Amino acid sequence: MYRQGDVLIVALDESEVPAHLADASGEPRDTRGRMVLALGEVTGHAHAVQGPGRLMREAGAFGPMLLHLPDGGRVVHEEHAAIPLSKGWYRVVRQREYAPGAVRIVAD
Repeated sequence: MYRQGDVLIVALDESEVPAHLADASGEPRDTRGRMVLALGEVTGHAHAVQGPGRLMREAGAFGPMLLHLPDGGRVVHEEHAAIPLSKGWYRVVRQREYAPGAVRIVAD
C-alpha cells in the first residue's frame, strides 16, 4: 500500500480485477506521456505514473481506478518523492472529504 498526498495506491491480485477492465484499452495519457491519477485543480501539479501500462476508470465521480503496470513504473508529483511500483495491478483511491449531506474528492 502506498500513499502520495491525497492518492492511495493498493496492490491487487489479478483475480480481483473485474473481467470488463482486464482487457480495457485504458485512459489516454497526458501531453507528457503520463497516466494522470489526480490533477491538482489549484496548482496544476499531477500525481502521475511514468512507464508502460494502462489506467482504467470506472464511471462516476467516485468510480475506482485500476492501474496495470506490466513492467513496473513510478508515481511522480512535483512536491513529493517518487514512488517505485512493481509490475502488477493496483487500485487507485482518491481521498474524500465528508461534510454533512455531501462527499467530495479532496481538491489539491
